[in-house]
Formats: sequence, structure tokens, C-alpha cells
Amino acid sequence: MESKNVADGSFQVLSLEEEFIILKMQHEGPGKYPVQRAVDSSFIQFHFCLKGHAKFIFNEGRYALDVSDEQSLLLYNTQQDLPINLELNPRTWMISVIMSIRKFHSLFSREADYIHFLSAENRDKKYYSQEGVSPAIAVILSQVMSYNLHPSIKPLYLRAKVYELMALYFNRSEEYDMDQCPFLADEENVKRIRKAKEIIIARMAEPPTLAELADEIGLSLKKLKDGFKEVYGDSVYSFLFDYKMDYARKLLETNQYNVNEIGLKVGYSTSSHFIAAFKKKYGTTPKKYSMALS
Repeated sequence: MESKNVADGSFQVLSLEEEFIILKMQHEGPGKYPVQRAVDSSFIQFHFCLKGHAKFIFNEGRYALDVSDEQSLLLYNTQQDLPINLELNPRTWMISVIMSIRKFHSLFSREADYIHFLSAENRDKKYYSQEGVSPAIAVILSQVMSYNLHPSIKPLYLRAKVYELMALYFNRSEEYDMDQCPFLADEENVKRIRKAKEIIIARMAEPPTLAELADEIGLSLKKLKDGFKEVYGDSVYSFLFDYKMDYARKLLETNQYNVNEIGLKVGYSTSSHFIAAFKKKYGTTPKKYSMALS
């Protein structure tokens, strides 16, 4: 393991196998924190921003990409080297996975048609993608950033987390085709559905019923249900449940509230109901999750 610690942050290189590594970066102080590392064209890069803001700089400063809180960046170019040259803003945490393309292909060799840039016609082209970080991926990133294990166990643990991360990163439902989804082509309806999402998030402790929500945004109950599923890929209350659990997880990570207080903030009148919901979502209790971060 290669590491560099400064007063306001740290930079660690965790070599798991010859063909992939993890970079852990934390910058807490003022000013920009530069990170540079040579990466040749035989590697694919996955960058995840847990919090804060980072800027990736390319072509000697002629081009840049911003990656903010809970966003990811995938970089893939077999035609030229893509060295890492980035600046971390204050209070920024990043995790990067740098994996050889050969190793990556071995993980998904049977899924080339599912992951389109792995297909035969695309595998030699450049590709990049910026995506949001899902709650499930955010949990894995938090575990990778903060773990307390015996040194002999760490490589196995981290390899397992990288494989889990890859599986979840590519576990996406196919995007809806606008031609097949006339609802999405109606801009006014989409605005109403987005308004519905804003309402349930703002009132997550006491959300309206579906009928009340439909009345408030001016859509029929059926159009609300169908439209929300098309826009957000989930039902209203399933989406809200995931949002509440993600919000609760972030509150736990601040260490500023106890379990009962967090439960109340996300709409659970008793801590036992909140604990059960959190365990259903993440497979562990809020207390155990908090302890794993310490």
C-alpha cells in the first residue's frame, strides 16, 4: 500500500491485484489538493465522489470535467493514455477504481451485449459516462473509505467490495425509449411528476396519500402512478422509501443524531420501526452501520 498523508488530508493507493487498484483521497483543508497519477490506455477508470467537488483536467488544461457530491465518472479509451490529473476542493472525499481492461472484460465476458461499450463494435472506442451514485453504491463506498480490519483480511475484503461495486454499477434497467413512452414526451406531465417527487421529499416525515398527491399536482391517480414509474423507474412509495433510507444513512454518518431522532426525521414514530426499515434496506441495523464507520 502506498500512502501520502498531509495535515489536511490523505492519498492512499491500495494495490489489490496486479490488474486493479483502489485510490482513496480525502481533502479536508483549504485550497485545492492536486492528485496526479499515470494511467495508460490498457486501464479503465471509475471515479466516485462521496462528498465535495473534484475537477478532472485533460489535455494540459484545455478540457475539464467536474464531479460533485455523489456523482461518478467512468473513463475508457484504448486509443491513448488517460493520466489522472485532478483537483480536490476542500472537504472532498473520492474513491477511484483503476482496473485493466483485460481484467474488466473477464468480469463481464458473457455480458458484452448488456454493457454496450463492451460489444465488439465498441470495445476499441473511447467512452465516458457521468452518473449519480445510488444509495447501495454509496454504502459500499463508505465501507471502503472507513473500515477496521486485520491487515491480512483487508485485501480479500476490498476485492469483494470492488466486485460488489462493479455489479451494482452496471445493474441498471434499460432506459426507456421516448418513442415507446408517449407519457415522457409530454413535457407538462413530466413537470408534474417532478413536482410530485419534490412534494414527497419535502414532506417525507408525513407524506400525502397518492390520491392527495395526484390532486395536488393536477393528474389522475393512474397518470401519477404510471408516470412516476416511467420517469423514476419505481413506484412513488418505493422511491420515497429508498430516499428516506439514503437520507437516514447520511444523517448517521454525521454522528450528530441518535437513532430515535433520525427515525423521527424520516417519518418513523418508533425507533423499532425505523430500525426494521433500515435493516430491510441495508441488511444491517443503524447502530451497526454507525459502528462500522468509526
